[in-house]
Amino acid sequence: MSARRVPRRAILAVALAMGAAGCGVIPQAPDPIPSDFVPSPSAEPGDGPGALSPDGFTAAQRMTVRVRSVGCSGTIVLSTGTGFALDEHTLVTNRHVIANSKRITITTYDGRTINVTAATTSTAADIAVITTEESLGNAFARTAEADPEVGDLVTVVGYPNGGRLTTSSGVVLGATADPLGGAVDSVLATSATVKVGSSGSPALDEDGRVIGVVYAKNISDQSFIVPVSTLNALLEEPALFVPESACAADADASSNASAFLP
Repeated sequence: MSARRVPRRAILAVALAMGAAGCGVIPQAPDPIPSDFVPSPSAEPGDGPGALSPDGFTAAQRMTVRVRSVGCSGTIVLSTGTGFALDEHTLVTNRHVIANSKRITITTYDGRTINVTAATTSTAADIAVITTEESLGNAFARTAEADPEVGDLVTVVGYPNGGRLTTSSGVVLGATADPLGGAVDSVLATSATVKVGSSGSPALDEDGRVIGVVYAKNISDQSFIVPVSTLNALLEEPALFVPESACAADADASSNASAFLP
């Protein structure tokens, strides 16, 4: 069974409707779907930049970054996720990784910390696009033109638990409705193991091309990815992204609060 490519017009129509208002089967999937999906970034800072080494890293690892977010609550809450570079100043991560953030910083594989200048999110899928002030480096993602098929190998590169850069491998299990109910169309399930903090990791095929973005897992250690067809369609329609809002409490406290606080 092949995962179905998402028509760009379908995503555009549904996403615009959602903004105005505010298939397949996974083999051996639990029934009913477990309720403990992990759509949240890690609350653990993990190892610091000193744990990262530039020696021997692949292009896929060099393009993958750790995303740190300081939340909007009364106390400072540091959470971490993963992202990957599209070009020198643009990266992709999950919407939930940066939601309700006061400040976002990026750490590269070689330990550089980079400030964020802007962040936008989409309502059509758990996807966010971040722009940075400094260069992310010289290794950038190549996205596949079509979704992978069932049984295709997949490799996930990310920062589980906010720690060291790691990789895990598995196979594509199939297309399914988004278990979290937030995507316009179907998502893909894989057997690659991910952990809290892996959210936003690139899922790669055997040629190193991005075939999806990790955003959730279940108790059976199945991971779920936004398929590349959805990602490509969103990236082709910048109007589907909106600026990430400032912290509600901060906005209420000051009429001069900006839409995004880097």
